[in-house]
Amino acid sequence: MRIRHVTTAAAAALVLASGAVPLLAQADEDLLNDPRPAPRWPDGRVNFGAPPGESGIWQPWGRPLLADPVGIPITVNDRQGRAAFSGPPFAGKPTEDDVPFQPWARAMYAYRETNLYEPYIRCKPSGGARLYISPFGVEFVDQPETQTILQFDGNLHTWRIIYMDGREHPEDLQPSYYGHSIGHWEGDTLVVDTVGFNERFWIDRQGIPHTDRLHLIERFTRESFGAMKYEMTIDDPGAYTETWTTGFYLRWEPEEVLYEYICQENNQAIALEMDPSRPIERVYQFVP
Repeated sequence: MRIRHVTTAAAAALVLASGAVPLLAQADEDLLNDPRPAPRWPDGRVNFGAPPGESGIWQPWGRPLLADPVGIPITVNDRQGRAAFSGPPFAGKPTEDDVPFQPWARAMYAYRETNLYEPYIRCKPSGGARLYISPFGVEFVDQPETQTILQFDGNLHTWRIIYMDGREHPEDLQPSYYGHSIGHWEGDTLVVDTVGFNERFWIDRQGIPHTDRLHLIERFTRESFGAMKYEMTIDDPGAYTETWTTGFYLRWEPEEVLYEYICQENNQAIALEMDPSRPIERVYQFVP
């Protein structure tokens, strides 16, 4: 098994330093042009996992939820690795100026951009897109016998339950990290509706804020064997003046499995984030 404990940022820097970007770009192109269709179950539904007898997990492929402003060259970002891991273009991805922030939410986002000491690196579960923005991968487990789809996080080894049995959201939800998710199929696209979030996590790595009024609509489309489109619509009247949509792609890593990884064990994230050479604050108030 290939064990990858390298951080996303370190991996990006290593790839660029080695001059391997053309090879990575070719790998991206191969995935986009993969002639194999998405695998299917015997009943015709799209299989978001590996075909029988095979293995694999999904990795992030184009992590940021916000596009770089027009006219500004894309450079290596030591926290996001955008240049090395740009992935396929996502049509209509907003820039920071496009996002309908409320004033407090815009200020919070600006603060987090320079102080990325997020809950996820302190071993806290994260809902929304953050579940899929991790070098440890994610796995979909379709359970038709229980009419659920499970999503396993390769970092924290937690799971999210998506109910596929037609139920509605409960009226009195206890706010949680993953919220309460119900799903249905629209053709080959899995549509997931989630409410009941708490405010103790970030929905992405960039620090886009949310409140407990967040209502999330996610759309997963396996466009080919090796590529899945992820679209997220944010409806949160506590943080934004209107709904807005963004997304990115996930890439299939064949023959990979989720390996044992204990987030709390020898956690180096604090040392990375508290590096005295970085111009970030040394005292943190853990505001959601």
